Amino acid sequence: MTDLLNSLLLQIKQTGPITVADYMNICLLHPKHGYYSKQDPFGKKGDFITSPEISQVFGELLGLCLAQNWIDQGMEPFSLVEAGPGRGTLMADILRATKSVPDFHKNMSIHLIEESPALKKIQRETLSNFCVQWHKSFDHLPKKQIYFIANEFFDALPIRQFKKTKTGWSEILVSQQENKLIFCLGNKIPLTAIPHRIKDTNLGDIIEICAAAKPIMKFLSGQIMNYGGCAIIIDYGANHLKGNTLQSVKNHNKINTLKLPGNSDLTAHVDFTELTKDLSNILVTKTTRQGTLLKRLGIINRMEKLTSNLKENQKIDYKAAAQRLIEPNEMGALFKAIALYPSKLTAPAGFDL
Repeated sequence: MTDLLNSLLLQIKQTGPITVADYMNICLLHPKHGYYSKQDPFGKKGDFITSPEISQVFGELLGLCLAQNWIDQGMEPFSLVEAGPGRGTLMADILRATKSVPDFHKNMSIHLIEESPALKKIQRETLSNFCVQWHKSFDHLPKKQIYFIANEFFDALPIRQFKKTKTGWSEILVSQQENKLIFCLGNKIPLTAIPHRIKDTNLGDIIEICAAAKPIMKFLSGQIMNYGGCAIIIDYGANHLKGNTLQSVKNHNKINTLKLPGNSDLTAHVDFTELTKDLSNILVTKTTRQGTLLKRLGIINRMEKLTSNLKENQKIDYKAAAQRLIEPNEMGALFKAIALYPSKLTAPAGFDL
């Protein structure tokens, strides 16, 4: 039994069941025993692999997409911001690709939103040639034009789960029984407490609410409305999600979400409808499949150029990585992208409008 499991069991015995959101927060961000606080979970040796770790062209194409939008908006000084930057791989690829864009680096300041000391140390090494400012939240970012990117960030934000019953929504909680963590149903709240999900759900359906995403989206929309720029968000998910999407991953395999608290990743699919609901005074693109976006941004041509001087076996590996990013049965359909941009201005290239 791990220290974190002991701590969770003791807390629940003393104060009662906790929300799924609290469980996720504790498991992922506990200062000593949290999953992201103590290790590097990325890559083949970790528990999962993200798009930037699969191929450099992912970050290169998105970087050039941001740079073109910056040119379209007048080439002003701006903040280049990434939330949940992992090892810093995506930002490194963006910076390499945009090095040749006139005045782009000259006008930028780099900001990373990161809470994990372990990952911050790796990011510092990856981006050692650049001046980078780290933040634990969005509160202290400069008030100026922003170019923001987040890949697999919102899926790690804590969610609450509610099950629809005849007499109201019952929140799904984490409790304990015989020194084991279990799920249980809490007290009911009226259906009218979550009014926008009454009509599109049936009895027994589970919905997920990510309250932590709301202030972030409000900040981004306000920053873009007031100062310009754009935000690109890529994650797995869909619109109008229903069902239990909470999942835990260890050694690249899904496991019971209550089995290894603090020692496995915990995420939930992103509901893009919920994510962008109530945003005003800016424009939001439709959700675009990752594969479609990367094809429109030129991944096929970029990969041909990148591999032109390589040996045949190397070409196969590089092209297989690209296919993994764009094929519908790989990451191309499950992962979606949206962009936020100012009203009356051009959307970033490649997105469905």
